[in-house]
Amino acid sequence: MTVAVETGVWQLDQTASTAGISHKTMWGLVTVKGIFGTLSGQGEVRGDGSAIGTVTLDAASLDTKNAKRDKHLRSADLFDTDTYPEITFAARSAELRDGDTVHVVGQLSVHGISRPQTFTARLKDATAEALTLDAEFTVDRAQFGLGWNQLGMLRGLTTVTAALRFVRTGA
Repeated sequence: MTVAVETGVWQLDQTASTAGISHKTMWGLVTVKGIFGTLSGQGEVRGDGSAIGTVTLDAASLDTKNAKRDKHLRSADLFDTDTYPEITFAARSAELRDGDTVHVVGQLSVHGISRPQTFTARLKDATAEALTLDAEFTVDRAQFGLGWNQLGMLRGLTTVTAALRFVRTGA
């Protein structure tokens, strides 16, 4: 699929977008998955076809379908959502390559710590008025100060997945 994306300002469609995480726990025997219930974002496609933008997740909106676990995730042991209520990804550069592949370079901020993050996304359902980006990448939660690991139960990297729908709002 070869696509051309219209220049201008784009707004995240919160009702048609999802972002979540998954992580192995219980010594790698169980994968815990969670979805963020509240997210926002915007971007701009420039005349040269490159894009910039920001996606923000409400850290306290993470839902793993287990109230006790979710409360612990929000605590000072992990996300500390009272102090750090947002998780933010700021795309410094997004370039369409090889048809529907988007190379994204940016900064991921979690728990008050920012780190560079680069990944490949897939552009799909692109029209003059709306587009969807699908992305998946991994992060080392310890690099963001999320090192709690009782009895070594949490192993490996956290996988972040997102399906982000943007609608064009102006030139």
